[in-house]
Amino acid sequence: MRKITLLLAFIGMISLSSCTVNEVRDTPVDNDTISEVFEVTRSFTASNNYYNFIVLPHSTYSSDMILMYRLTSTSGPDVWKMQPETYFFNDGTLDFGYDFNFTQNDIELFMHGNDLGTVSNNFRINQVFRIVIIPGFFGKSASNTIDLNDYNAVVKAFKINDTKVKVLK
Repeated sequence: MRKITLLLAFIGMISLSSCTVNEVRDTPVDNDTISEVFEVTRSFTASNNYYNFIVLPHSTYSSDMILMYRLTSTSGPDVWKMQPETYFFNDGTLDFGYDFNFTQNDIELFMHGNDLGTVSNNFRINQVFRIVIIPGFFGKSASNTIDLNDYNAVVKAFKINDTKVKVLK
């Protein structure tokens, strides 16, 4: 009886020690949360109803913060203005503005205003925008300490390499 118990214990130890689990994933999971910048050039005309639809290269999380900036000057260092942006006539009434809506997969970028057809081509044709995606965790803690209106401050704070901006078609 003792030999049978010893034999069963030995077989049990071998069978339990040989059970190992090696998990192999087909695709690596990137758990890093990084900020990204995408650049688009768009025109606003009557034929597109002063509206552009931009598909993001990947889905964002519902907690992510999306910031939009428009290139307003290239003489000297680039000047980026945060969107939405509004321009007024000298008498203080609305002339036109830029605005955007977004989902986890896309962005609607549009102009609004009185008579958009009379807005100078300098403000309608080949406008360059930068879309900054900041993970929600970082955005929440940083929104009180970083001037989000300042594109350069945002890029610096979130350690974004401004020379490697991804251009979307």
